Formats: sequence, C-alpha cells, structure tokens
Amino acid sequence: MLRNGDRRGPSHRRRRIPWRRFGAGAGVAALAVGLIAAGPAHGQQPAEPPGGAAAERARGPVGWETYRDLDGLARSRTGEESLQFSSYDRTGGNDDGFNGTYSCLRQSGQGCVIAEHTGAGEISSIWFTREPLGDVTATGNIIIELDGRVVLDAPLVDVVSGRLGAPFAWPLVGNADDTAGGAVIKVPMPYRESMRVTVQNNPYFYHVGYRTFPDASGVQTFDPGDPARDVLDRLRAFGVSDPKPAAPGSVPVRRDFDLAPGASTTVAELTGPAAIDQLRVRLPQVVASPQVVDDGYAYGPGGGSSFRMRVDPANDGIRLIRRFDPQVANQVADVRVDGVHVGQWRSGAAAPGRWGVEIIEVPGTITAGKSEVTIDNRFVSAAVDVNEFRYDVHSRVGGEWERTDVLDLGPSHPGEQAAHGYRIDNRVFERTKLIGRYPTAQRDVTASDAVLEGARLRISFDGRTTVDAPIGEFFGSGLGEHDVRSLMSSIDPGMDGWYTSWWPMPFRQGATVEIVNGSDVPIQGATVEVTSAPTQVGPDTGYFHATHHHGRTVPGQDWNFLDATGAGTFYGVTHSMRGLIPPNATPQTSRPLSDERPGTLAQPRAANQRNYLEGDERFYVDGASEPAWHGTGTEDFYESGWYFRFGTTFSMPLIGNPSHEMANDGCQYDCTGTYRLLINDAVPFRTALRAGIEHGPGNDEPGIYSSTAYWYGGFPAQRVPDPAPPAPESPIPPQAPSEQVPTEQRPSEQVPSVPVPSGQVPSEQGASTERPAAEPQSGTAPTPGPGPQVPEDADRWMPEAIREQLGWRDR
Repeated sequence: MLRNGDRRGPSHRRRRIPWRRFGAGAGVAALAVGLIAAGPAHGQQPAEPPGGAAAERARGPVGWETYRDLDGLARSRTGEESLQFSSYDRTGGNDDGFNGTYSCLRQSGQGCVIAEHTGAGEISSIWFTREPLGDVTATGNIIIELDGRVVLDAPLVDVVSGRLGAPFAWPLVGNADDTAGGAVIKVPMPYRESMRVTVQNNPYFYHVGYRTFPDASGVQTFDPGDPARDVLDRLRAFGVSDPKPAAPGSVPVRRDFDLAPGASTTVAELTGPAAIDQLRVRLPQVVASPQVVDDGYAYGPGGGSSFRMRVDPANDGIRLIRRFDPQVANQVADVRVDGVHVGQWRSGAAAPGRWGVEIIEVPGTITAGKSEVTIDNRFVSAAVDVNEFRYDVHSRVGGEWERTDVLDLGPSHPGEQAAHGYRIDNRVFERTKLIGRYPTAQRDVTASDAVLEGARLRISFDGRTTVDAPIGEFFGSGLGEHDVRSLMSSIDPGMDGWYTSWWPMPFRQGATVEIVNGSDVPIQGATVEVTSAPTQVGPDTGYFHATHHHGRTVPGQDWNFLDATGAGTFYGVTHSMRGLIPPNATPQTSRPLSDERPGTLAQPRAANQRNYLEGDERFYVDGASEPAWHGTGTEDFYESGWYFRFGTTFSMPLIGNPSHEMANDGCQYDCTGTYRLLINDAVPFRTALRAGIEHGPGNDEPGIYSSTAYWYGGFPAQRVPDPAPPAPESPIPPQAPSEQVPTEQRPSEQVPSVPVPSGQVPSEQGASTERPAAEPQSGTAPTPGPGPQVPEDADRWMPEAIREQLGWRDR
C-alpha cells in the first residue's frame, strides 16, 4: 500500500454514475428472464438440489452463530447480500486514503461517518490503517450505532488492542502489531433497522464490510455485554483443532501410498448421505521452507518466562519445541511443566544467521488427562542471554504426534501472548523482525516445492469434480511448505507434520478423493486420511469447491479468483504472488513501471519490487456493472497494511501472510503468500460471481499469480429481484470532490457491458438458453481500458513521513 501516484491516464478514469441499490445493478434484468442452470463438470450430470423460492429467501447464520455454525457453510445464503464501504479513489487513481479524500461519506456532530445503512443487516468486518505503519491512535474514537443505540464508543486503538475485553478481544480484534500493519474488528454486529459507523477523525484507509437482509425476521440487535467466550475459545485454537462441533459417527479412512510422476491414485471412496469432516495429508519427503521471519524476546540472569499451552486430554505425553536465535552461544534454561522439572534448554555453540530448534519430550505421567499445561522457563546460564521466538506443543495420541498449540511470541504478537498468559521476567532484549534460515539443502527445497505445486488434490462429489487444486495452495501455502494456521486449514511444517483441512464437504450419494502427481518428482511414503460422518443433506446444501487459477498476469485485466455461474457463496482464497519487477529496473515509455526510488543522475531510479501489491479487490455479483466490494490495496484486502509492514509475516484465524520470499528458494524477485477467509463476510451470489484483484495500481505490474478459491455452489441460478428504491440523499462531504455520490451510493467503474455468464447464450429475443459449461471458469475480470501512463506528479500521493522512512526523496 505504498502508492506513489495514479498510473492511469485520463482515458482510464472511472465513470461516476449514481448507484442507488444494493446488490444487483443495471443490466441484470436480462439475466433474470429465466433460470440459468450451472453446467456440469467433466461431462457428468449429477442431480442438482432444487432452487426456488425457499432457496431465494435463504439467509446464513446471524451474529455469533456465524462462528458457531460452521457446519452450515454449505447452506444457501442467496437471501442476503455482502457489500463494502471503503476509501478507494473514486476517480480511478491511487489515492485510496493517503489524503483522506474519500474516507468520509459525510461529516456529523460526532465526526466522520464511514458507513451507514437503513434496513436489517450485520456489520461483519472493519479494517483500518494509517500512518505510522498502522497505528490508529490518531483516528480517535469509533462510534457504532445500531437501531438508534450506541453500542460502542471508545478509542479505536483501545478496541483493536483488546483493552475493552470480550467480545472485543484477540483474535476477534487485532492491532497493527497483530496484523503486520492493519487494525481489524471481526465481531459480528447484527441490527434490525439501521447502522452507522463514525470515527472521530478522518481514518484515511478503511473498509467496512456488511450484510443486508430482506427483513429483520430472527435478527437480534448486537449486545456488547455478551462476551461470547465460547467463540473466542474456538477461534484461539485456530490452526490446531477443528472449529466445528464433533460429528457423531465419524469414521477415518487412511491410505499410505507412493506415486510416480504423472500417476494418480484414489485414496478414499465414500458413500452418502454424509460429509467429509476432516482431510489430512502427510508428505514426509517435503522439507519446510528454510527462510523464516520472526520476532522474539530474551531474558537474562534471574529471569525467565511462563505461559499456558493446550494439550489433548487423551495424550500419553507431549513434546515442547522451541525456536531460538543461536547466534548467542550456550543458552541454558530449566524447564518445568505444571511445576515439575522436565529438562533443560541447551543451545550449544553459536550459529549466526540460522534458526535453532530444541525439543523436550514430557512423559504422560505429567500431562495425561489434562487439556492445558503451564510451561515455566528459568535462566541458568548463557554467553549473553536466553532468547525465545516461538513454542509449539505436540501431543502424542494413539502413538502419533499432533500439533495442539502454538505460541508465536514477540512484540508483533501481543494478542497471542495475552491469550496464552505469557509473562517474561528480566527481559533484556526484543527483536521485532529477524530473518533466519534453517540449514536445508537447496535441492531438497526445489523438489519439495515441485511436489506441493505439481501434486493436486482432486475430489468429486456425486459425480462432479469440484475440488482440483495443488496440495500446497489448497492447505494455505503456494510458495512451499510454510507454516499456516487458519480457522479452516493448517500446515504443520517439518517433523512430518500434517496438512489439515476442516472445510465441511457434504454429498448425497458418494465422494471420491484422489491425489494426482503432476510434478516430475516421485511421491514416496505419503499418507492421506479422510474422516467423514453420516449427515442429512438438505435441498439447500451446496457442494464444496476449491477452484484453482494459475498464470501470468495480463495487463489491463484483474486477476480472477473466481468466475462462476449459478448460485453459491464465496468463502475466501489462498493467493500466491510472484512479482516480476526487477530490482534495478529503470523507467520505460513502453511499459509503466512501479513507483521508482529517486536517485542521482549517475544512479537510475530503481523500481519498487512490491508495487504489484497496489492492486484493489473488486467483486462483481450477479452480473452487476458495479463492484459490491472495491478495496484499497492487496495487503489491505488481507487486512494488513504497508506491504505487510515491509515483509513481516503473521497468522490470524481469518487472515494471514505466511510467506515472503526475496530472490531465493524458487522466488526470482519478490514473492508473497496470503490467505483470507470470508467466514463472517461471505459473498453470496444468485446467478454469477466474478471476484478478482488488480495486480499493481492500474493492472500494470507483471507477475505470476496463483490462487485457490473456496466456495459452495451447485445450485441453478435464481431470479434476481428488481433494484431497491433509491436511498435518501445525504449531504456531500465538504472535503470530497463535487461529484462524490451521497451515502449508500457507490461510484461506477468503467467496465464493458454486463458480461454473459459462461453457461448462457443470448437469444434474439433477449432471453437465455442453456448450454453445457464447466462450472467455474478461470476467466478474466472486466477490462479497465487502455494502458496507463506515468504522470509527472506520481510522488504526490505518498505522504512525506513514509517517503522519509523509506529513504525516498521528492522528485
């Protein structure tokens, strides 16, 4: 989100046309003439669940049930809409918040109104960032009014830092340290009649995601006095346990196998009605990516640390794993578990530039039957001090080790530390960002990356293949075996750890799970375990999809996460970006480059290698010509900020940046791996969805992108209702251009005429006919127009303070 100007010329400006409706836009009437059936995949025609009026009225869980009812992700949600307010540049430029021009819908007596809606709905997600590097102190208070009552009025920095207490506690909130540059509120706040979000001072960059409902039936206004501690506990176990309730009658099917290049194997064949509840893969030959970015602390004589960790009550022992910086030699500390001495950390000789790992196994006589233990470390001796960057706990259950908790500590993890009761005595050192490597042979890294990218997970439900994605990216990392902890999947790197998915995958008659080795590396000693349970599959239940897209970015076109027809719900994406901006590139007239760092006459200006992160997400629902979501930057979509604080990795239940590679480990220049799960702010669609993101501020930066979108669908398309009547006019904010639209309108974007979904052929009468089509098509997003030109004042959008931090000078 380091933007240095609008890279697009006047011909690329977006049109400003009033948008006076929620959801379906102009031109959708042609799509509503008839129902458009989603075509079959791979030439097969399974029985589809019926659509109709009941499905049209369907609405997803409301309030805390959004997190409690994760088994219900597959149910139709086409009776609601997902929309977004944001500070994006209405002119088509790149001033998405630097000057705060578009950050206030209007001014009120309380301050800057950033979102408001009349009708029933729910605030689902709020994100901010600003200078310096995401510290939102200067934004002042945030005031949230629901149904005419103030439910929150407190300093924004206190809210996102968890100082108000539950339910505004980590990880339902996170500050700029927790999210590497952003500030988030993921507390669902439903309302029956109206909502308004106001901040005391101009927030600069912001998003407010919200859902709208056709009526208030079953909706209860958010109660800030309900701490929802069960939800907090569930989310705090992200990446180490299934967030869904236990499924009665679940049965695991396990298969060990080898697989030659080009071969495939079926690892499970299941009969229904049932649902896959958990899917795990283990690839012992794959090594963890050697480069890791982390932060941590050190304690000196008389000091130590203590914290709580989850364990499986069925354990017959646990193992503690410590990551440390071994450039400090001879670190020795006593270790106690629940007051019992279990061993010592002993680092040995110094090894600068590397990460160190130590393991202590604890017998079941100390841990069996417990769901939590307290770890206590005490300084004994060291050349300087004893440092600690991360702790993992594995529980041994049934003779196998399973990760049951993680404490990634350091100044960038205040929420995670507080949730584990972390305390350090005589702290003598802290490091906000340390880049170290594990001593892994490069040939092993190359072979491992090839397997994770080339070997695919393929799942068919009731005869239709809806999951077909690389193993690595499906579980959360498309750039190698990086540590991933999200609410619905995880990757436990190293030590033969499992890759685990908890997405519910219901089916009516049968399911087939396959592994296809598309790499040139033989797979040896692999294991897949598929756990399923019988369940009722109603007519409003869709199939789980994982839709993969890989290729080079195309100038002038959004990168497509998903281009689907029919009805369904989009729940998120894992996104792998390989930027192709050379480090010493110079300005060219033939192709606009990213923001350049000014230099002397003898030293050409160098390119900003992360300028591909300047792209905004844009989601077009049901053929609308206006995006229901229009964001402010790529790292902003992943609810971070400032290029993920210039390469700091992080993990939260719904958002994360597990990897950043620079000119190593298979990355040519600059590569970023991210994920975002839209559990509480899912995007339902009735006839079609085109969800994508720009690559660079004007879709002008080269890259090799890959993404795997998670969604549920398989319904026929449904009739789209007529547009809602115009919302009441609101005053035009004094600081906005005179053409800025009033509240509850969104400026139009210049795009081609409404696209015809890939299952539909226009007839001469304007109606539609059906034709077979592969269900999701990796197409392209609306083409913005001619290639951009670099304006002379390209530095004017970047505030001076940021330029100084980067060492950049005015042109």
